[in-house]
Amino acid sequence: MSDVDSTARRWLRCYRPRPAATVRLVCFPHATGSAPFYRSWATALPDGVELLAVQYPGRLDRIGEPPLTNMSTLADMVTEVLAPRRDLPVALFGHSMGAAVAYEVARRLERRHREPLTHLFVSGRPAPHHHRPGTKHLGSDDDLWAELRRLSGTDPAALENSQLRDALMPTLRADYRLIETYRPVPDEPLSTPISALVGDVDTEAAVDEVAAWAAYTRASFDLTVFDGDHFYLLPHRTKVLADVTRSLGLP
Repeated sequence: MSDVDSTARRWLRCYRPRPAATVRLVCFPHATGSAPFYRSWATALPDGVELLAVQYPGRLDRIGEPPLTNMSTLADMVTEVLAPRRDLPVALFGHSMGAAVAYEVARRLERRHREPLTHLFVSGRPAPHHHRPGTKHLGSDDDLWAELRRLSGTDPAALENSQLRDALMPTLRADYRLIETYRPVPDEPLSTPISALVGDVDTEAAVDEVAAWAAYTRASFDLTVFDGDHFYLLPHRTKVLADVTRSLGLP
């Protein structure tokens, strides 16, 4: 196995290969999230879409690797992994922190290949000029764990597991440091179409802040507002995937 293939295997999970795929959808998890968050999507999407889920360092099978705390470093590394994988058109989907990572990777891939991606989906994330730096990563373990509980994206039973808490805490703190110290750089709008998705009662991303992603593309833009909070995409998975499929031009 080549070094390139070995690196790709560390970073990308393909839960269901699609030999007849016409587009590749690369999905970026939220803070403390991991690739299996998107496992069920791989089988629910049509045969024309092959899903790759990004596995950040510091979780599950990469738990032995230190989690990254710098957005530029993370985006650069993912870009290097994805750059050779252009045998199919590529679209990116990111939720919450993952939306910011997906945007930074889209910028880099556009600049490298001098052509737009098929699509960029940004979910539950304010547009870059509405980004709010924070200091939660400097707080106590109890405060960080309470924040994870508040966002309702983690199984409540798992939140009561003290061993899981000890295992996740370094990654949780690193992810919050990464997104809270992120400073978006002003740049030209993308040539890639953007679709923004958000829950109508999301305390982390107001609808007008998410709608402001329209300024970040020269191509088409659309906004979909769902009933729900920051993790609206869990109960609305079927509709989210239908919207993604339609945006990719597939039946």
